[in-house]
Amino acid sequence: MSDPHRQSLEMRRRELVERSSAQRAALRANLAPVVEKAAAVDRAIGSVKRYPVIAAALAGAVALFGSRRLFSFLARGVTLFTLLRKI
Repeated sequence: MSDPHRQSLEMRRRELVERSSAQRAALRANLAPVVEKAAAVDRAIGSVKRYPVIAAALAGAVALFGSRRLFSFLARGVTLFTLLRKI
């Protein structure tokens, strides 16, 4: 291969590598929120797998009382717990 041809190939290769690096960085930046959400879902699924009885009890409570009423009970319980803890 001639020297000028080799140099043009090397320059073209460098350009392609730089473009590829820039595209990878852009993909990582665009996918960061998706990766964070997927990690949160994965943690939630892991918790359900580790504590299936608690997850089932929580799902049953939501089905029985509804999410608003359950949230109200939990808020009152946390308030009562913090008050009793200060005593």
